[in-house]
Amino acid sequence: MQDNERDAYDIVVVGSGIAGLSAAVTAAESGQRVGIVERAAEGEHGGNTRYTEAYLRMKSVDETADDFEYHFAENAGGYIDPSFLQEATRDYQNWSPLMRSLSMLDPEIIGSLAENAGPTLRWLERLGVKFEFLPTAFITTTTTRLLPVGGGLALVETLTAKAKEKGVAIHFNSTAQKLLTDVEGAVAGLVVQQRGKRRAVSAKAIVLACGGFEGNAEMLAQYLGPRSINLRPVARGGYYNKGEGIRMALEIGAAPNGDFGSYHAEPVDPRSDVAEPAVFTFPYGILVNKDGQRFADEAPGTVDAVYESVTRRIYEQRDGIAYLILDAKIEEVPNWKKSLRTNQSPITGGALAELADKIGLDPRTLEQTVNAYNAACRDGVYKPLELDGLATKGLEPKKSNWARPIDTPTYRCYPIISANVFTFGGLKINRHAQVLNTDGDPLPGLYAAGETAGIYYRVYTGSTSVLRGAVFGRLAAQHAAAL
Repeated sequence: MQDNERDAYDIVVVGSGIAGLSAAVTAAESGQRVGIVERAAEGEHGGNTRYTEAYLRMKSVDETADDFEYHFAENAGGYIDPSFLQEATRDYQNWSPLMRSLSMLDPEIIGSLAENAGPTLRWLERLGVKFEFLPTAFITTTTTRLLPVGGGLALVETLTAKAKEKGVAIHFNSTAQKLLTDVEGAVAGLVVQQRGKRRAVSAKAIVLACGGFEGNAEMLAQYLGPRSINLRPVARGGYYNKGEGIRMALEIGAAPNGDFGSYHAEPVDPRSDVAEPAVFTFPYGILVNKDGQRFADEAPGTVDAVYESVTRRIYEQRDGIAYLILDAKIEEVPNWKKSLRTNQSPITGGALAELADKIGLDPRTLEQTVNAYNAACRDGVYKPLELDGLATKGLEPKKSNWARPIDTPTYRCYPIISANVFTFGGLKINRHAQVLNTDGDPLPGLYAAGETAGIYYRVYTGSTSVLRGAVFGRLAAQHAAAL
């Protein structure tokens, strides 16, 4: 971008993760002149997509998993029947605009996501992305997950190359700061800052795909509260997500959507400097806080279904940290190390007191906690790769599965904190990814996709974020190109 030069595009996309790149390539395939505005430098771009394994809640390339709608309904509070979600999706056109703007769990959005997931993956296949059912970090699972070979990095690299091939102008080291509107209120461009200098870029449509606000400490404190000081983005890509896309749209009357007070939580090792250093091993041990006390059921279900709820309990503890205590019997769990993504070795001790000293806990308290847990364990058949119902008795909080005494040295510990994978609060969109105003009407020329569009409440519906980014990025571009 040259100083004092005003660029003109048909479509400008803000952000270059899966949502932004899907929008840009789709628009370019439609013959549009497309520009991408990206805060990061080339090679660092791609947001969270660049660092994720990109799990997809699919049972095949063409079909979503059987529990897809069910979990969206369940995570909206548990009082929305999935059958209502399916029926409401079909009847959504009869809803009034105001009703659409007020609805929390949006049947139109979930229906559009499910309907377009398969065609979007087939489009990515045609661009060169391969999909397979590859091993995941989850030892126990309740649903099916498809993965792109090479993970999110493969998505970013494939789509970036295709965007360049199609003539998309990618402006790295550039930050979108403000939306420009015409006299009738339609979006007509945006203000971009590059290396301290501002300039205007015009476009008939803007697609905001620049992430949430997990990289903005001020917005985290505003919406998540003071405990957010204990959060950190799960990977480097999250630090680039400062929330400008959400803020600039709210400034011109966009409706908020999604749970602004929540985020996608993942248990990670705070000692590690690798992307997504997850620790999904906690169902096979116990979790204690800085006071040496248990505070949660470590194994209420399969780890893929419960890790987020358990991680939220960790976040609630003093200083947002807990300690996973294991003993030598962890070696009896087949392939247990695949549940660890940290590059750090466990803290070890030949006795519980020694381990407590190393991690800064009171040795006597830790011993009392472990002894009480051991006494509550019952005899039974231990089945580490399925829910075995081997639960504690007379202990609060109970442990529902895989409850075996911790009594065999050497003892091991992994510290765990909650990472902020992405924030839930964002902008209200319709099935075409048009941003809606607070009356439920589309804001002309404005679209949002990926994290910038809020669709999640309370708990994340696992393995759907990359999918929603690709789907709604593509839908945004298709609608904008048809104007």
